[in-house]
Amino acid sequence: MTIALERRAQIVTDHHRHASDTGSPEVQIAMLTERIRSVSEHLKGHDKDNHSRRGLIMMVGKRNRLLRYLARTDPDAYQKLIGRLGLRK
Repeated sequence: MTIALERRAQIVTDHHRHASDTGSPEVQIAMLTERIRSVSEHLKGHDKDNHSRRGLIMMVGKRNRLLRYLARTDPDAYQKLIGRLGLRK
């Protein structure tokens, strides 16, 4: 359920602020979104995997905290990011 190196590099290049950026909130949110989608697909076939379900809930909580931070500090970047990731309706 980890992200392949090629996919990880692609996510970083799609969402980075500058060339050597790997830790900005945008990149972290994009990485968490990818992992959340992966674990969600896993749980569709493994209903009773409660350990993965707990990890999923923790990842969703962390992503929500990062999204709140980004919305508070940089509303324009927040709007662009949720549009690109398709998070909010």
